[in-house]
Amino acid sequence: MLKLSQLDLDEIATALSDQTDYDHRWLIDPKSGQVAFWTSDTGLDGENAVDLEDVDLTPIDPLPTYVWYQDMADFADRLSDVTAGRRLTRAIAGKGAFRRFKNALYEELPELLPAWQAFREARANRRAVEWLADEGLIPEDDADEYREDHPDPDVP
Repeated sequence: MLKLSQLDLDEIATALSDQTDYDHRWLIDPKSGQVAFWTSDTGLDGENAVDLEDVDLTPIDPLPTYVWYQDMADFADRLSDVTAGRRLTRAIAGKGAFRRFKNALYEELPELLPAWQAFREARANRRAVEWLADEGLIPEDDADEYREDHPDPDVP
């Protein structure tokens, strides 16, 4: 089993959120915790193609988009500024929600960016820890302790 202290939770969270449709995969070495990026053209080292079945790495499949969408909805719901909350709630209605949410934050509500980034990072890292526990890469007790020690940050 791996120890949380030897893992890059931000990188694992990035892999879990990577929704691009390109021919690539994120992988983790279950022995070292090292995260690797594989493409069909350039393999793991950026030069030599390798078949995924020939490597002893665990794939990190992205979580569904509704998981990440819920973060935006929860953030908007928790804002004490009702007007800002309504603006962000409208931004995430329908197709293009992620782009509109980002645009609303950057262009209309930039003062909320630090709070949003902290909120999203806390949730993403907890998901990374939950994924690691579900894959049997870290002890469930470590995951429970992490979740308890890393709640959602306060939202303004």
